[in-house]
Amino acid sequence: HPCIVLRRQCQVNYHARNYHLTPFTIVNIMYSINKTQGPRALWKGMGSTFIVQGITLGTEGIVSEFTPLPRELSHKWNLKQIGGHLLLKGLTHVIAMPFYSASLIETVQSEIIRDNPGILDCVKEGIGRVVGLGVPHSKRLLPLMVLIFPTAVHGVLHYVISSIVQKLVLFVLKRDNSHNLPTESSTSVQSMLDAYFPELIASFAASLCADVMLYPLETVLHRLHIQGTRTIIDNTDLGYEVLPINTQYEGMRDCINTIKREEGMLGFYKGFGAVIVQYTLHVAVLQLTKIIYSTLLQNVS
Repeated sequence: HPCIVLRRQCQVNYHARNYHLTPFTIVNIMYSINKTQGPRALWKGMGSTFIVQGITLGTEGIVSEFTPLPRELSHKWNLKQIGGHLLLKGLTHVIAMPFYSASLIETVQSEIIRDNPGILDCVKEGIGRVVGLGVPHSKRLLPLMVLIFPTAVHGVLHYVISSIVQKLVLFVLKRDNSHNLPTESSTSVQSMLDAYFPELIASFAASLCADVMLYPLETVLHRLHIQGTRTIIDNTDLGYEVLPINTQYEGMRDCINTIKREEGMLGFYKGFGAVIVQYTLHVAVLQLTKIIYSTLLQNVS
């Protein structure tokens, strides 16, 4: 979660001179923020991210229950089923969009000027965004209708890319495992490892590829969501002080052109070092888990 917090703050910080494209500068700025503001500054908004995930899953289940849109694809799928399935994913992201915006604000808002948020503030602010009530916003706030297209496109593309990569990696891993059949003495241990770890590795590779490929689009999406919300973020160049977000993008195309013109192509990758740190930690945890699990299974057998 600290990696997500820094990644999002860098993405929306159009002031930043340091783009934090490498993990070394990201780790340094994380240390500075932790030193000046305490550990809470790197864990803010974690509760709201779980709430958004819950809303997304619940919405998907409810919409699929009351519409013919399939939640899962059968083995004998056709183009109509794929279209309906992707439409369901897009609708789910659009319905959850106001709550995603509220959660995004919680994760990037500086701890220095932030009040202690309640666990359901994300839901309250999301509903307020829809009905036009709650916290006052500036005139630069983009209407939700403008945010529908980039939000749906990002959500559907992330799902498509991660699904394709996951299936490809799983296919390759299972094919390799079938060529290396275990001996009888190691069957119980090896079969348990073969059953679970290919799924974990495939899921890891899928998330990594989708996040890397869609990082520029995610940067644009976050800037559009945060505009006009009167959000104040940490200065990601120094690790202390705060900065206001005062962008004036007219929409997705204008945001892309402005970033390209004022910040260069690397401006779309601000904070990318946080992704490297995040997935490096994932690899370390996967390897450690595999070692511990293998040792336990061998001792049991």
